[in-house]
Amino acid sequence: MLRFSKIFTIVLLLFVHSVKAQIELGLTGGVSYYIGDLNPYQHFRSNHFAGGIFLRDNVNDRFAWRLSFTYGNVSGADSLSSNPNRSARNLSFRSRIIEIGPIFELTFVKFSLGNITDKSATFYLLAGLTYFNMNPQGRLNGEYVDLQPLGTEGQGTNLNSRRAYSLNQISIPLGIGMKGNISKRVCIGLEYGLRKTFTDYLDDVSGKYVDPNQLAIQNGPMAAHFANQSTDSPAIAGTLRGNPNTKDWYAFALATLSVRLGKLNKCYSFSSKRSEERRVGKECRSRW
Repeated sequence: MLRFSKIFTIVLLLFVHSVKAQIELGLTGGVSYYIGDLNPYQHFRSNHFAGGIFLRDNVNDRFAWRLSFTYGNVSGADSLSSNPNRSARNLSFRSRIIEIGPIFELTFVKFSLGNITDKSATFYLLAGLTYFNMNPQGRLNGEYVDLQPLGTEGQGTNLNSRRAYSLNQISIPLGIGMKGNISKRVCIGLEYGLRKTFTDYLDDVSGKYVDPNQLAIQNGPMAAHFANQSTDSPAIAGTLRGNPNTKDWYAFALATLSVRLGKLNKCYSFSSKRSEERRVGKECRSRW
């Protein structure tokens, strides 16, 4: 968590680059889910609550960026699959997701923060580069166990040339949203964003089975238990446990509520009177 605090502090300083910045403080709430070896196709399966906070800087009427901190959970289970081979594999996991980073918004049409006459609502595309922390866990006798230290695919032993995977990863958010002003200070919205990751171990499943007896000797019996939970005969060492050719994804579907900080600037305060709009627009033309 120390790394998170350092990153948050560094990026936060970027928001004070100008006293004229139009900044919002916001809250998000919704659901999170994952796509990977234990759920390769079905979106919005095994949803979990997600939420967070953000600071958004409205750079101009087409572009904004924000520093987002989002927390969620994801899970998957072969027992939910209609595929008999996956069902027999019988693996499952859960993991928290703690994400922080900049996300950029490009609106479909011109949008002015605080404008409740025109330019008051828009769809937008989002993209970014975020840092996230995960911690896949399995369940044993009603208790959840951290899977990464166990090396369920032989990581850290002579059974696998790979070291233990990192719990700290990078993701690329890609998605779409909509937002609209409901007053000169309050903005609401809806957003859906997939996260492309560069790890295949969000669910602790990627490569091949290893010899369970050797794994028990080197990493302990608990590692051997979580490595192979097949309901059929034990899987053969060297056969595929997951699909190493694809990476895992996770997603957030969120509602947003934000409040504009600081004093109202006339460049962002719009009257219903056309004459006032023209006057303000002319004076603030240089801003846009």
